[in-house]
Amino acid sequence: MSNPSPFPAFRIHAEEKPYRAGIESMRVDELSPGEVLVKVAYSSVNYKDALAGTGKGKILREPVLNGGIDVAGYVAASSDPQFKEGDEVLCTGCGLSETRNGGYAEYARLQSKWTIPLPAGLTLRESMVIGTAGFTAALSLYQMRRNGQTPDMGPIVVTGATGGVGSLAIDILTRAGFEAHAISGKLEHFDDLIALGAKQCISRKDLYWGQRPLETAHWAGAIDNVGGDMLAGLTRVIRPYGNIASCGLAAAPELQTTVMPFIIRGVSLLGIASAGTARGIRDAIWQHLGSDWKPAHLERIATREIGLDGLAGVFDTMLAGGSFGRTVVKV
Repeated sequence: MSNPSPFPAFRIHAEEKPYRAGIESMRVDELSPGEVLVKVAYSSVNYKDALAGTGKGKILREPVLNGGIDVAGYVAASSDPQFKEGDEVLCTGCGLSETRNGGYAEYARLQSKWTIPLPAGLTLRESMVIGTAGFTAALSLYQMRRNGQTPDMGPIVVTGATGGVGSLAIDILTRAGFEAHAISGKLEHFDDLIALGAKQCISRKDLYWGQRPLETAHWAGAIDNVGGDMLAGLTRVIRPYGNIASCGLAAAPELQTTVMPFIIRGVSLLGIASAGTARGIRDAIWQHLGSDWKPAHLERIATREIGLDGLAGVFDTMLAGGSFGRTVVKV
């Protein structure tokens, strides 16, 4: 691009006191280095974005960056011949809003090794309804299946089910042929979870795991977004050789359990780190998300669409536990 005009970006100043974040003007030559310049169409809001944008979590590893760990748009320029002007592409994680400028801006520059061609079955907007949240849910299922999880073993329970990862996990599990159960503290959204495919909804407030190292096994596996006591309780109630995918800490980062579920029932605890997923696995998951695992209820899950100027309010709502589904950012 020659003589590009300044453009708006949601900039986070992580080391300033007080913490400062908001819309500023910047130039293309101020973006992080990379082979692919993208004209951003959409981004999304994840829990990690809310932590970064409010300073409630130490996410940025640079003093100043554009927020947004997700991005989807059109190639504006590329020095890598595998991408040409006008191509539709996306990127989730991969250092965005941690070590590199993220997707909350009119332009983003990406490294080609992490730039994903938009799968044939998705629009740019749909890819950002999915975003890191849906990618994390799909990565959880992918790793569970690699470790032997099958639908005939029984139902998979999803904790924090009304959040972005949780709601998409319910939909993706159902599409992949699994029976999905939901645990949530938001009883007012049980009908929504059933509409996404959940066969059973359990109130978080009614759970009692018992105190023994092993309790009666209820589920064949779990996708846990909560951590803390919830994750500890799950280890005691998963059937033999089931998998627990740990992908969040909405309640707490600590885990206090025993080795009994692992050495007597053969339960596996799988760590799900979506940001640094290898390219080969990343490609495979996005192909699933554009085809056989594509969530059937993306418009129901996309409960809100905002511009860059609406980010601050959404961050506060999300951290207060008041959000349901996904927020799409139209740039």
